[in-house]
Amino acid sequence: MKKSTNTSVNIHKGQVFPVTIKRLGINGEGVGYFKKQVVFVPNALPGEEVVVEATNIHNHFAEGRIKKIRKKSSHRVNPPCPIYEDCGGCQLQHLAYSQQLVEKRDILIQALERHTKLDIEKLDIRPTIGMDDPWLYRNKSQFQLGEIKGNYIAGLYSINSHRLIDIPNCIVQHPATNKAVRVVKEILSDLHIPVYDERKRTGLVRTIVARVAVGTGDVQVVLITAKKDLPKKELIIAEIQKRLPEVKSIIQNINGKKTSLIFGDESLQLGGEETIQEVLGDISFELSSRAFFQLNPIQTVKLYDEVKKAAGLTGKEKVVDAYCGVGTIGLWLADKAGEVRGMDVVKEGIRDARKNAERLGLKNAHYEVGKAETVMPKWVKAGWRPDVVVVDPPRAGCDETLLDTILKTGAKTVVYVSCNPSTLAKDLNKLMKKYKIEYMQPVDMFPQTSHVECVVLMSRVDK
Repeated sequence: MKKSTNTSVNIHKGQVFPVTIKRLGINGEGVGYFKKQVVFVPNALPGEEVVVEATNIHNHFAEGRIKKIRKKSSHRVNPPCPIYEDCGGCQLQHLAYSQQLVEKRDILIQALERHTKLDIEKLDIRPTIGMDDPWLYRNKSQFQLGEIKGNYIAGLYSINSHRLIDIPNCIVQHPATNKAVRVVKEILSDLHIPVYDERKRTGLVRTIVARVAVGTGDVQVVLITAKKDLPKKELIIAEIQKRLPEVKSIIQNINGKKTSLIFGDESLQLGGEETIQEVLGDISFELSSRAFFQLNPIQTVKLYDEVKKAAGLTGKEKVVDAYCGVGTIGLWLADKAGEVRGMDVVKEGIRDARKNAERLGLKNAHYEVGKAETVMPKWVKAGWRPDVVVVDPPRAGCDETLLDTILKTGAKTVVYVSCNPSTLAKDLNKLMKKYKIEYMQPVDMFPQTSHVECVVLMSRVDK
């Protein structure tokens, strides 16, 4: 039996030591080494020499905070957000945007190095596609509601804590969502609607969700409540409609569970329409409150154009749009495809997808409620085999059954749209049994954060 080696970190909490930062980690923190031991340092940048105090010790690495910057990166900038370091919603405001794009490509490379045996030098990994203006881009906010000394606040929890930070004006959120949250919070306060207390499990309103359709200016407001009974309901609706005429949809969602999930299973239409309408390029989409839709519409057009380019459609192909949400990717491709089939577990999303296809007059798009790993094998078993499979999975990546099905389908092309480099790398490992990577195109969907999206074109290897 092989003797296990001791890899424990020989650093103690509170120890102060110098570190040279080599690269950015997947969460945007600086990564360096002290006596060959890995140290993660938030807010530190590649190339910087910093003095660090150890804050947390783990089995294989340590975490530390900057005490002093001895040598500053030429790419370091002053973050414009006044609560940047406290909030934690963004991780890279202290890094010049042009360099954020470089580092995001490197974060992708790190994931491939960690989880695959690919020769990185031989891969076509393209420069990250960024934004002209990397601010005020998020079309949806989900701000928790709280109360401090009788004052209502709405925002996010501070880093590694359960302390709610009031965010009246987030500089990566679209101005319309900032305004909607601010005004709805005022209305709830004026009408003395009780705020939910997570610890005591008392009160009512937990979260204010605001979404803007950037193409039309329509706004949707969702009140997440712990109970169905909403006091002064008619007054709340009337005040929202009076103070926010741009709000076209008011929804109540009930979530009484002790959970970190925002939405519960039951939604009620309080006022206006059930959906709002968004426009991307020449295509309009109906969005219900729980349906997934990309959070950065400007970059979404660039992302979907990259998917279309990768798919290489001629007008005859059968296309699968797995994890389809409201059908955006499939509908983007439908004019160049023979047939598009999509599936998703969120029934409201599939209902929207069907409506969207019908409104656009697309007869070649079919949508089904269910897990991709269940629905696609059913189609294949019935004799329907795709030529192109597009997957845009959640952060956890593709289900194993779906990957197995893709390998069995004989599809010539797989286009993998990823929001998590680590799960992407792991899934690529499996797909490379029968597919090769043609190229990888990172896209920056979330400027000022460490997140990076990627479009990967894979083609079947005929043996």
